[in-house]
Amino acid sequence: MTQPMPQPCRLMIRNAVILTMDEDDAVIGGGAVAIGKDRILAVGPQEEIAATYDAAEVIDAGGALLLPGLVNTHNHSPLMAVRGMIEDLGFAPAYTPGIPQTASVSDEEMLALARLGQYEMLRAGATSVVDFYRRPAVLALAAEEIGLRAIIGGRIMDADPQALAEGRWAYDRALGEKLLAENLEAIARFDAAAGGRIRCGLAPHAADTCSLDLLRLVAAEAARRGGPVHTHLAQSRKEIDCVRARDGLRPVEVFAEAGLLDSRLIAAHCIYMDEDSIRLAGQAGMVVAHSPIGNVTSGMVAPILALEEAGATITLAGDTKTADLFESMRMASALARIQGAQFQPDARRLLRWTITNGAKAMGLAGEIGAVAPGRKADLILLDPRQPCLAPVIDGHGIVVRSASALAVDTLLIDGEIRLRHGRPVGFDGDAIVAEGQKVAERMWAASGRKPVTRGALAA
Repeated sequence: MTQPMPQPCRLMIRNAVILTMDEDDAVIGGGAVAIGKDRILAVGPQEEIAATYDAAEVIDAGGALLLPGLVNTHNHSPLMAVRGMIEDLGFAPAYTPGIPQTASVSDEEMLALARLGQYEMLRAGATSVVDFYRRPAVLALAAEEIGLRAIIGGRIMDADPQALAEGRWAYDRALGEKLLAENLEAIARFDAAAGGRIRCGLAPHAADTCSLDLLRLVAAEAARRGGPVHTHLAQSRKEIDCVRARDGLRPVEVFAEAGLLDSRLIAAHCIYMDEDSIRLAGQAGMVVAHSPIGNVTSGMVAPILALEEAGATITLAGDTKTADLFESMRMASALARIQGAQFQPDARRLLRWTITNGAKAMGLAGEIGAVAPGRKADLILLDPRQPCLAPVIDGHGIVVRSASALAVDTLLIDGEIRLRHGRPVGFDGDAIVAEGQKVAERMWAASGRKPVTRGALAA
């Protein structure tokens, strides 16, 4: 009987241990993936895939662990400028006197910082990110250049930043309308950019930094255009006290009152949640962007398992405190167990939070989040020569309990190689690091703090 001719495909990855993260959560040793333009054509044993497809390019993975790209559901990439400096000084940059504010930098400087933050996430294995900050158009430009799949939002608030630094909440309607307009302009310009890889959403900052009137304006825009809404929720006792005094409500009730509490809301932190708040968030099917590294930086723990049990969707985020979501998975596990969860969440559950639920949060369930035919080819390969990835027995356990960002060898987004053997493809990573360093040095020097840097990076 004549064997059918192999079908052409653009790229094949062979000789991999594939953690599919599909409905069956199958693991394929000695596996291969055939990729067309930007989607996966087939997954299976390498002999079967090689007999079925004739690839224009073949990557021998050398036994690498292959899995879907990680999804970082809450980040502020330009805040790279203050990392390593603020953790011992106060709650957050906007609330801490003496911390340089990125509002004072040029668009080009902001772009340099956004590139740095997004490059680090890509280098750490994230193929998708929910990113928001001031000047969202700049963040979108960075995502276009770096190649990330992204939802970009602009920070919307009407609480005066200078007053916040002084411990006061003073609301300015004109400021809120200006920042909302800035967010809408970015949506008009960049939503569905880069072939749909970049989308834009609305990003009200938090319940205390947004008046109820402003949140209602955001809700009206969200209802008109659809798409995700990204915020901080119940992240500090100051926030709880502020909205209770201002509105007589809990933060989650403020979002419900404004018409924003639903399954499209991606809410970061969710630390100070009482039983009623947890119940409301769960009933709404709200997405929680759990930032365990950020939590412990301030000595806080979010009630993540209670939120999940109530019906919320749990995802993981680095919140610019870390780009390493492998580290975040381990910290999320530790924090849950500190709260009394015995042997939970296990490795597979943590991966679902980071990958499957992240895809759902971005509105991309069925598009990303699994190594399966028809899905976007957003994939990472972990270097099997790294000692942190030995021994491999079931695959899931070693990835969650031992892998690190440095084990990420190769990364693809939309089937395009963006990282090969740990080095970026399509942009100069070394130049991005150097320029980000220069911008941060200028910011801190202007605030009276002399950087210690010398040599090539400071030149």
